Amino acid sequence: MAEVKFELLEDETVHDDAFVVRETRYGLFQSHTVEGRAMLTGANRENVVIMTRWHLKCEQEGWPEESVRVVSTSKAIDL
Repeated sequence: MAEVKFELLEDETVHDDAFVVRETRYGLFQSHTVEGRAMLTGANRENVVIMTRWHLKCEQEGWPEESVRVVSTSKAIDL
């Protein structure tokens, strides 16, 4: 797989030394880790910051039991 080079912009704010939020060409906001991994997309910059912090915290400490659930399951079909 080709390596994608992620460059911080000149006056870009790095939140918690971990991620940045950029506005997309469609007017949405997307967070990226400083390594370049795309994270979350939303309509409001501040909400993307809040949820990206929560998401990264859960990746480090584990997901709360009530936030993880199976919505539906299906059985394999033998052909």
